Amino acid sequence: MSESCTNNCSSCDKNCSSRTAERTDFHEKPNTKSKIKKVIAVVSGKGGVGKSIVTSMMSVMSQRKGYNTAILDADITGPSIPKSFGLKDKVLGNDDGMFPVLSKTGIQVMSLNLLLENDTDPVVWRGPVIASTVKQFWTDVIWNDVDYMFIDMPPGTGDVPLTVFQSIKIDGIIIVTSPQELVSMIVGKAVRMAQMMDIPVLGIIENMSYVECPDCNKKIEIFGKSHIAKIAQKYNIENYASMPIAPSLAEKVDNGDIESFNGNWLEEFANKII
Repeated sequence: MSESCTNNCSSCDKNCSSRTAERTDFHEKPNTKSKIKKVIAVVSGKGGVGKSIVTSMMSVMSQRKGYNTAILDADITGPSIPKSFGLKDKVLGNDDGMFPVLSKTGIQVMSLNLLLENDTDPVVWRGPVIASTVKQFWTDVIWNDVDYMFIDMPPGTGDVPLTVFQSIKIDGIIIVTSPQELVSMIVGKAVRMAQMMDIPVLGIIENMSYVECPDCNKKIEIFGKSHIAKIAQKYNIENYASMPIAPSLAEKVDNGDIESFNGNWLEEFANKII
């Protein structure tokens, strides 16, 4: 037993011999008509590092490999997934539940923006309501024969991410970061949270790692030297990758055409996960 032990095993992540209680399982069951094999959450310690674009790209690569793929957009207050895929249709449903909207290549997508009348309508909700909505995306949506589901998580390690981790059985997480030392430091919080929830870290992706000169192809690290290898080593994460600032990729997102992106930045990374 640790000297700092509080004897409250329900809030402790240590597997010591003195445990007096097992962690309560809060996992919700999906809709009875759903079939979901693997669930991977894409997380970040803070916003603005490219978590949604990584979610989109990993989903597209999974679909390209022939797997039935889905995206659950859990970033309720900043749902950008429908924009990336150019989705205009709204969610339909019946007495059994709601049906996700299909992208051009058949990726199943559920996002709050697919329920709002206007894409620009703000979501001014408190945490418990947001968390409840995310759970409904899991329990009330009929997900059809999904091999890989990617969850675009809200940034940080607060109430909503905690609720998602407790409510949905996650098979692993991908952490997205950027080269700045401050952001890299926050990775530790995401890793620690995953450890506390007994969820394996599948890999880490450093976005905006560099920009490539169109004339000489030189890689320019405009946000400073990459820390991805050092961070991966520090947290014993074997699978990691770097992504550049790519105007062509940003254009695909802006045009709702992420499914036609070109680039092998995440190919090796994805092959180890999917």
